[in-house]
Amino acid sequence: MERAVVVSVIPQGTDEERVKENLDELEFLAETAGAQSIKRFTQKVDKANSRTYVGTGKLEEIKAYIEENQCDLVLFDDELSPSQLRNLDKELNCRILDRTNLILDIFAQRAKTAYAKTQVELAQYQYLLPRLTRMWTHLERQRGGIGMRGPGESQIETDRRIILNKISLLKEQLKKIDRQMSSQRGNRGSLVRVALVGYTNAGKSTLMNLLSKSDVFAENKLFATLDTTVRKVVIENVPFLLSDTVGFIRKLPTQLIESFKSTLDEVRESDILLHVVDISHPDFEEQIKAVNGTLMDIGAKDKPIFMVFNKIDAYKYKALSEYDFESEKRENIPLERLEQMWVAKENSACIFISAKDKINIDKLRKDIYEMVRSVHDGRYPFNNLLY
Repeated sequence: MERAVVVSVIPQGTDEERVKENLDELEFLAETAGAQSIKRFTQKVDKANSRTYVGTGKLEEIKAYIEENQCDLVLFDDELSPSQLRNLDKELNCRILDRTNLILDIFAQRAKTAYAKTQVELAQYQYLLPRLTRMWTHLERQRGGIGMRGPGESQIETDRRIILNKISLLKEQLKKIDRQMSSQRGNRGSLVRVALVGYTNAGKSTLMNLLSKSDVFAENKLFATLDTTVRKVVIENVPFLLSDTVGFIRKLPTQLIESFKSTLDEVRESDILLHVVDISHPDFEEQIKAVNGTLMDIGAKDKPIFMVFNKIDAYKYKALSEYDFESEKRENIPLERLEQMWVAKENSACIFISAKDKINIDKLRKDIYEMVRSVHDGRYPFNNLLY
């Protein structure tokens, strides 16, 4: 396993606890990718340094630590500009990855089907294009021939042209796949569509397996599922289509949103969204905001949303003494009271479950049945054959 250090800045007015949670997530991303974080560096600044992200003194501190501890890479919690990436590469003399690049790397590892691989490859090339440097490993050394290289063209210009050609080719491939998938969705008939959405590692695939009695890959790591899986499910006498989609994350790279358009179309074209939330995560409310933001970006925020708070089996409650109530935090709230708060707060329906331990699953099935039946009745008011 590679040894890594993680780096973040704390701009003025930023909640330090939020930065800590972001770094926790960055370390989980690193672990998913196959690296172990051995040290954190943070720096309070007015804003990130436009040249090296962190200040000169902090950069020297990071450099010394890397050399002393033989680190393999440095992970930055924000997306670095091309100039920041070049400068840091020269200063630290170590492999540099920002959050976006790390997520892209995980997606590349997780992509199994030709479709997912094409989507990830497109996102990677779109990220790399403005970041070509003299360190770039040439894509096609053997490319050349009469008329293929302009007079005085540098290798970096050749690389840029090759990447642009690859991006164009991949976009054409995805257009063909988009048409095929759109046709597949159209051929599914008039069944009600339900999509599982949520933050990565919230338990969507486990819930998918439970509801559809299928065998979708599920693992306690980020982005275990990239390909959309669609299964026909029947609850009582009502059939519907249930789809498991790629998980969302804070600072989801825009390149991935663009290249995973067809995968996200499954969300856009669904009738009902089951928003799965990891209630045991200390920052689950921010995860909800991140998912809602992505739903807004892809034009799916106005769909009926059923909040499914998962992993109640892993929820940890820390009781306070009678003198500490003024300092009450979320972890000091009993699960029963937290459930009451969210039921009162949510305009849409919500439920607290454990997909792993199959707690409250019968109630979830009943609620899904009622929602699907309601959509079907609205679509076919004179068709009562199902009931």
